[in-house]
Amino acid sequence: MSERRHYVGKIPVQNLWLLMLYASESRFLFAQLSDVEENLENVANLIADVLCDLVDNRLKRNLSTQFVETEREITRVRGRINILSTERTMALSKGKVICSFDELTMDSDRNRYICASLSALVGLVDKPELARRCHNLTLRLNRLGVSDRPPAHYRPSRERFSRHEADDRQVLLVAELAHDMHLLTESLGSKLLPTPDKQKEWVRKLFEKAVGGFYKLKLMPNGWSVKTGKKARWPISKGSVLGQELLPSMSMDIVLENKRLAQRLIIDTKFADILMKGRFGNSTFKSNYIYQLYSYVMSQVDANDKLSLNASGMLLHPSLGESYDEYAVIQGHKIRFCTIDLSLDSDIVVERLLSLIV
Repeated sequence: MSERRHYVGKIPVQNLWLLMLYASESRFLFAQLSDVEENLENVANLIADVLCDLVDNRLKRNLSTQFVETEREITRVRGRINILSTERTMALSKGKVICSFDELTMDSDRNRYICASLSALVGLVDKPELARRCHNLTLRLNRLGVSDRPPAHYRPSRERFSRHEADDRQVLLVAELAHDMHLLTESLGSKLLPTPDKQKEWVRKLFEKAVGGFYKLKLMPNGWSVKTGKKARWPISKGSVLGQELLPSMSMDIVLENKRLAQRLIIDTKFADILMKGRFGNSTFKSNYIYQLYSYVMSQVDANDKLSLNASGMLLHPSLGESYDEYAVIQGHKIRFCTIDLSLDSDIVVERLLSLIV
């Protein structure tokens, strides 16, 4: 990877890859990650290694196929005859006709997507033997008739897989992550995006999904419950019908619970600077974010729910070159203001995320 591709603005591309890894919907990848996570110097190496293993296994049991509509000149009638094309090319004079028909092929959208992802990983990994393995698997797929040109507008995460297609879903979700990592490097690597609040909308969503994914991976095996996008209800005791209908809904980014430790933590992620300039030149935490988190914390208070009575909240922001971990106790509930410095090495980012909870 060229030097200009090492950073997206001031954020190391490795850290954005790391966020993409934790935001991934591939449970299989999470299982692999738990075994090798102590060494995340190059996320692309991990993805390539997992994807190559999956593709190797798929090749041993034959690739999936699909029917695609084909039109070509053949010697016997098959499907529908394209009379206009047959006449225009004078195919009948050669004893042939041009027909449109469904044909079973390995050059499906799924297989092309996998092949293109393997090809893209060749330029992302930093281990020569791993790059060769990705290249060799690409050639094997090519020899089977699979193109390495990705299908337009195809996204595995938007596709519905049946029960017997679990293996396909597994390999395609890992391929999707590799594909997205490649697109990030190619499309954003040369742009200067100096501060988090100038990043695109997808990075904001990525940060939220990545934090939720990280805590699911790290905390759930240790007795924690991790819920993302949890809907919350206003504690309404009385009101008009229209008044209640017009109240906006509440959706908490991440809710962590541990009944053994009697802890509940509501995390609201923000991909923006944690501080703002006040009217008199002083810096303060952003008031609208505090109001939002305060609403989340207070709306879940219930005398019959012991965890709700001492629940805490956290505003979690990314940062570049600065670190905050401050708190204030408001009406018996601890509110924390924390940052994750995305300009640091990946292993430090991981340690920081974990230290905020344990």
